[in-house]
Amino acid sequence: MAHLPLLIKDLALILGAAGIITIFFKKLKQPVVLGYIIAGLLVGPNFKLFPTIGDVEGIKIWAEIGVVFLLFALGLEFSFKKLVKVGGSAAITGITELSFMMMLGYGMGQVLGWSNMDSMFLGGIIAISSTTIIFRAFDELGLKTKQFSSLVIGVLVIEDLVAILLMVLLSTVAVSQQFEGTQMFLSIGKLLFFLCLWFLMGIFLLPTFFKKVSRFLNSETLLVLSLALCLGMVVLADQVGFSAALGAFIMGSILAETTQAHKIEHLITSVKDLFGAIFFVSVGMLIDPQILVDYAVPVLILTLSVILGKTIFVASGALLAGRPLKQAVQAGTSMSQIGEFSFIIATLGVSLNVTSSYLYPIAVGVSVITTFTTPYMIKLAEPLYQFLLKVLPEKWIRGLEKYSSSSQIIESESNWKRLLNFYIQIIILNGVIMIALSLLVAYFLEPFLQKSIADPLTAKIIAALIGLIVMAPFIWALTVKKMSKSAYAALWLDRKYSHGPLVMLEIARNAIAVLLVGFMLRQLFSFWITVGGTLVAMIVIGVVFRQRLQKFYQRLEDRFLQNLHERELLEQNKTQSHLSPWDAHLTHYKISPHAGFIGKTLEELQWRETYGINIAFIERGNHVMFAPARTEKIFPFDNIGVIGTDQQMLEFGKIMVPYVEDADSEKELVELEKIVVDEHTRLKGLTIRESGIREKTNGLVVGIERKGERILNPSSFTQLEWDDIVWIVGNRKKIQQLYHP
Repeated sequence: MAHLPLLIKDLALILGAAGIITIFFKKLKQPVVLGYIIAGLLVGPNFKLFPTIGDVEGIKIWAEIGVVFLLFALGLEFSFKKLVKVGGSAAITGITELSFMMMLGYGMGQVLGWSNMDSMFLGGIIAISSTTIIFRAFDELGLKTKQFSSLVIGVLVIEDLVAILLMVLLSTVAVSQQFEGTQMFLSIGKLLFFLCLWFLMGIFLLPTFFKKVSRFLNSETLLVLSLALCLGMVVLADQVGFSAALGAFIMGSILAETTQAHKIEHLITSVKDLFGAIFFVSVGMLIDPQILVDYAVPVLILTLSVILGKTIFVASGALLAGRPLKQAVQAGTSMSQIGEFSFIIATLGVSLNVTSSYLYPIAVGVSVITTFTTPYMIKLAEPLYQFLLKVLPEKWIRGLEKYSSSSQIIESESNWKRLLNFYIQIIILNGVIMIALSLLVAYFLEPFLQKSIADPLTAKIIAALIGLIVMAPFIWALTVKKMSKSAYAALWLDRKYSHGPLVMLEIARNAIAVLLVGFMLRQLFSFWITVGGTLVAMIVIGVVFRQRLQKFYQRLEDRFLQNLHERELLEQNKTQSHLSPWDAHLTHYKISPHAGFIGKTLEELQWRETYGINIAFIERGNHVMFAPARTEKIFPFDNIGVIGTDQQMLEFGKIMVPYVEDADSEKELVELEKIVVDEHTRLKGLTIRESGIREKTNGLVVGIERKGERILNPSSFTQLEWDDIVWIVGNRKKIQQLYHP
């Protein structure tokens, strides 16, 4: 019989121990991750009571693969759109908490006498909370629907991205062995450049690719293809100087925007669980119990620092963002732990051989303790809030309430804000593509042509022409594409204050385009040839091929936007296929004195039963009756508001005797409008009565669309939820003011 490889024996030991220990932990209702770590400790080389593994290096390789798949799965859940949708409250809270926690970690390391490198890694380790543990605790305690949970989830999205950035920066510091501001900015710039480039190329290519091959994709093929894309991006990230984990995360976040995202996430779960288990077991294997004993005091000090620091800084950030005191306290206590990203950052320090041997087990020890305390900290939120109400001066409490209320007011977007957003987007997106094309021309195309063409100058000219032809649509967009026409026109009318800044913006974006074209040509030619070539290229692109480039760029942009929103559109279509569209609208009828139903009650008329319409209101003189009772009668000159579909209105209109309104009448009509419960309206968690919609709009809530279902004529005690679409009959201007009360 052939000799069984040692690695297979080690895997049998690892998975067997992990399975048994996690069953025990599940019975105790403790996180499975802790079970894996304990299993790793028991079968590791530092614990002699049980059989131990023989091939440590082999297990480390499997653990690295585990990190790749963990980050890939995290990217599938992350999605760059989630980052865009993160509200201002979460962004302010996250940035505040992360900044102070990293400073606290570095300071604690210095107080403990550790090196600068250990202190910097410690700051990163204790800054990132555990998404897995928090989600599990929210599920068990039934807190996912609470208002503060949306804030916590938003902060976790910010932390995930910062953790990726930290890994790049810490790797840079570790390699250079010094902290230089210039080097840090270059690393951040390089990271942001490749993030934008990968995202743009991924969204432009992958959804289209999946659409083309969809008929050939069964579960097996999709799994293999997804893993191939993941590992391919890992290799690419490594080639440009980033970590494997970053590449996996980026590919996951790109695939998260495709229509196959849910299926890929489902298929990858088993792979992630397997390799994730091996990773967390390897985390436990690196723990030396003796080091934990020797460093028991630092472990306890850092545990208290994490629990108190995160509670205080998250709560402070939430208060700064305008959240009420109770929500701030709840968010702070919920995030008082560290988890999987902390292990990954600690593993990075070990793999680079830049951190001391004690840092890794200390980080694990702190994570284990804070994981156990998380449910208790979440339950502590209410008593802590009541305690603060008692001890804080009443003046402070009133001040916080006043600040929170004022911070909820979101002003409508100004024309300048809309215009600047367009400028920033068009400059960044097209600029990134042009820089990438310039690098491709300089480092790949031109060397390739030099090998194929005898004359070096001819090779350079051909490379430059190809580069300019490919860049032309993006040069056109950067220099000529119109920016938010309505906002631009409104600002241009204000000659005194807006003409100068608008002209400067146009000059600035054209100057950037010229510099980027010059950057590409300067890789190939001398300075003066570059200047002349740039001027000629800009004239030709801006004048000769302007119309053709506009059409071509528009096709590129349409395809990109279609791919970007394809998943949402597909989900929307699926919802609508099970639910007829809400095509009801409000129509006004003036009751003619010659109508045959004058003096009859709504119950007698049976309009709802016969035509399917609803009477939203009856306006009689200066009095408006919303949702009139069935006993209400119809009188001459009443103005009634009727809600129904086009077909229903067509049938109902046949019984209405035409009435001609006085031409001089300036009475404003009541309209059927909708609003969305989001960060602008700030209605989430309020009942219809508490929201004050009726008082603010002089109207009536006639329907709510919620998660594909509709609630007609909701009770005043119906609680509004996030993303509800609320239909209101009332004064249109007043309804619109709900977005900026």
